[in-house]
Amino acid sequence: MTKIKEVIVVEGKDDTKQILKAVDADTYETNGSALDESDLARLKKLQASRGLIVFTDPDFNGERLRKMISQAIPGVQHAFIRRDQGVPTEAHGSLGVEHADPDTIKASLAHLYTEAPDEPVIFSSKDLQQAGMTGSAKSRQRRERLGQILGIGYGNGKQLVRRLNMFRISPEQFAQAVNQIDQEEENE
Repeated sequence: MTKIKEVIVVEGKDDTKQILKAVDADTYETNGSALDESDLARLKKLQASRGLIVFTDPDFNGERLRKMISQAIPGVQHAFIRRDQGVPTEAHGSLGVEHADPDTIKASLAHLYTEAPDEPVIFSSKDLQQAGMTGSAKSRQRRERLGQILGIGYGNGKQLVRRLNMFRISPEQFAQAVNQIDQEEENE
């Protein structure tokens, strides 16, 4: 499966699961229709480094998110499914990308994405442990501060590794941020 360079913006975890059945891509979950300034800042950063494809549900909230992102971040691309392609198979559930079949998702993305060259994974959980981001009493605080400094938001250890790689943070940027955190802790 070809890795997609652009990050796909979706509303939730179920959308991500369904997208990953169809394509190899990184997703950014907005967690529903809530989108704040920090989300927009992170999305701007991703648009600048990798490009964005907005793939929200074909409903009112999905369209609302799409418009908010488009207005704040010029140049994003958009993938769509028709309403009839996102109908849940069960009697309950809401209309959405999470109900589209993988072939529909592939077809929706086919003309939008760029193939990403195979890039090595730069960060692992070992890097976080060595930097004091996991395994110590201050780890959570250090991860929060790292996310602030790098502009990638907070994540637990596993999420942070994913974000460091998704945002393409360089080892140098990581080291500078860790040094800044170390200095701040020394000055407390």
